[in-house]
Amino acid sequence: MKKFFAGVLIFASGTGAGAYSYSNGLFQKTAAYFGFSNTDSEESSSLQSSIDMKLFWNTWGLLESDYVHQDALDRQKMTYGAIKGLAQSLGDPYTVFMDPTETTEFTSSLDSELEGIGAELTIEEKRLTVVTPLKDSPAEKAGILTGDVVYEIDGKLAADMDFFDAIMAIRGKPGTPVTLTIQREGVDKVFDLTIIRSHIEIESVKKQTLDGNIAYIEVNQFADKTVDEFDKAISDLVLNKPKGIILDLRYNGGGYLDAAVDMLSYLLESDLTAVSIKTRNVENNETLFTTNNGKKILTTPIVVLVNQGSASASEIVAGAIQDHKRGILIGTQTFGKGTVQEVEFLEDGSSLRLTMAEWLTPSGRQINKLGITPNIIVEGDDKQLDEAKKYLENL
Repeated sequence: MKKFFAGVLIFASGTGAGAYSYSNGLFQKTAAYFGFSNTDSEESSSLQSSIDMKLFWNTWGLLESDYVHQDALDRQKMTYGAIKGLAQSLGDPYTVFMDPTETTEFTSSLDSELEGIGAELTIEEKRLTVVTPLKDSPAEKAGILTGDVVYEIDGKLAADMDFFDAIMAIRGKPGTPVTLTIQREGVDKVFDLTIIRSHIEIESVKKQTLDGNIAYIEVNQFADKTVDEFDKAISDLVLNKPKGIILDLRYNGGGYLDAAVDMLSYLLESDLTAVSIKTRNVENNETLFTTNNGKKILTTPIVVLVNQGSASASEIVAGAIQDHKRGILIGTQTFGKGTVQEVEFLEDGSSLRLTMAEWLTPSGRQINKLGITPNIIVEGDDKQLDEAKKYLENL
């Protein structure tokens, strides 16, 4: 199971003898229909005995018997809707139940290919917010910025949609338009941006040699192929024995935890703390260490570029390099995504993306909703890159 960074209901008791009698009978009938009456373990049996589900089944029964549009009663959709509500009740935008179709869409977004506008989104203070537009994406070209709030999607309020419905409304077939109504800090009125969707192939790692023999590596996400691409980039660039390395993690919204740790293994000595994982149960806490991959770049100075669009896995890499004093960070405060998600794939093809831990930097810093402060704060993409080059040239 892979850990991510960017994703039943405890019902109250019904009242009244009639409600109790009706819901109790419906519970036996409907639970048996869906196979809910069988418990798989002693724990689940104990859970069922401690929860009064009468209100839920009473509501279900009223819909079954009295809802005017009988043909709209889709029991599978109703079941998925109830489970979605369970996950949403926690108030955590990263804990999400996804039906089989949504699960397929989510998985494709981590396979370096997707169709849409190319922006990573989250829910922040109950608002659909842009974490970062992907490099060279339709969203970036249209002027979408980190921190923008999507107020409407094609004229429909984003606040009336759950997170995944909003994502699906923004995605679509290449060549088709979507109009986003944007709220932006410092701009008095909302404004519309019409973006033409496209097929997006994300190149995880880009490399070049800058003037002064400085190696520049841009990492756009932490996906399945990222470490292999990083390995090749490092192997190619170090042949020239560069004076320094600029690792650009700006606008990188994250991805796989393991990929972040593997990347750090190229940049730090072996057996150093890469990240600490803290769960609800102390016995399940975990510390992940760098490993010996045989291709370490230990003497070459490093500058890491970060900004508000650097989140989760990007912050793990940046935080470890800063804590171990392996290099310096230049840019602006990072996003502050300090939680870890696991995806549990369920038997019918649906899934639960679950926040199962928080992570801390090697020195024990908790960065969730705080971010990481660079060693040198510089505003503006070009100025940040210039400052990084100047720093390395002057060593």
